Amino acid sequence: MPSLVQVWTDGGYAGKLLAWVNQRLRIVLEIVKRCNDVKGFKILPRRWVVERTNGWLLLARRLARDYERLPEHSEAMIKWTMIGIMTRRLAPTPGRRPWQPTPTP
Repeated sequence: MPSLVQVWTDGGYAGKLLAWVNQRLRIVLEIVKRCNDVKGFKILPRRWVVERTNGWLLLARRLARDYERLPEHSEAMIKWTMIGIMTRRLAPTPGRRPWQPTPTP
């Protein structure tokens, strides 16, 4: 992805990866960390975007399990699923607003 400039990541990716990504890929890798003084549940900035997107992807039955043999096939299924999600949001069925859930039959 040549247009990729910045990536938000979990604290588990700190260390050598940070320098490697900056040097080799020329991408800013920003680590989203939790504050030590916070107790209980707190939404971290940018972290919820990843969790929400993973939730949308796992609604696709084919992505709930790893059926693919090659990583390229898995990547294609993820892209296909996201294209379907975005198409339904951009062009919803008549009479339905994109933010409303689809009624079950």
